[in-house]
Amino acid sequence: MQGFFTDDILPVGTVAPDFTLLDQDGKPVSLASFHGKNNVVLVFYPADATPG
Repeated sequence: MQGFFTDDILPVGTVAPDFTLLDQDGKPVSLASFHGKNNVVLVFYPADATPG
């Protein structure tokens, strides 16, 4: 499982690569759109909404 083992974890302070996802209204939002405006906390739930 990628990201599970310590050698796959990014060090603290590493700049996250830009990505784009859809918001709750289906509109695209990119990480870069927050640059210089807000603090951003990224939280991933790899098993959210999956069986088991």
